[in-house]
Amino acid sequence: MEIGQRIKQLRVMKGLTQEELADRAELSKGFISQVERDLTSPSIATLMDILQCLGVSVSEFFTEEPEEQIVFTKEDYFIKKDEENENTIEWIVPNAQKNQMEPILLKLEPGGSTDPDNPHEGEEFGYVLNGAVTIHLGNKVYRAKKGETFYYVSGKQHYLTSKVGATVLWISSPPTF
Repeated sequence: MEIGQRIKQLRVMKGLTQEELADRAELSKGFISQVERDLTSPSIATLMDILQCLGVSVSEFFTEEPEEQIVFTKEDYFIKKDEENENTIEWIVPNAQKNQMEPILLKLEPGGSTDPDNPHEGEEFGYVLNGAVTIHLGNKVYRAKKGETFYYVSGKQHYLTSKVGATVLWISSPPTF
């Protein structure tokens, strides 16, 4: 770990200049500059003073969080083709099942559907990117076309069909796919 780089990162996140941090820690701006460039190392006492001014404990400062992937490309997607229901599901955030919500890209072929045997507790949100879908929710039917969204609590039997084909950005919570 490069201590100076980490101090600079925290200082910038707090919106402080080197001079402001130096004033708060009763140090010189030059010293803060040298620490941030790893040209000098602060004593333990001085490091604790700097961290206190930054609102971070020593243990938090030295705990490195694993880097998480934030942006996903088509190469990261996991794709499942369901020949029986004539649909394709693309998990556009891989391993999203561990999260509270799971976004997928659902592609319904003309005449395709999602699995109608799936009642579960949760919430569903969809944005129709192209085509049109029929939303079957319990014994009611709703229609949504390109540019429209839908949202429902998913405790009842529910599924989508499409006569013309559709691509839907679908987000469910908790993950169900």
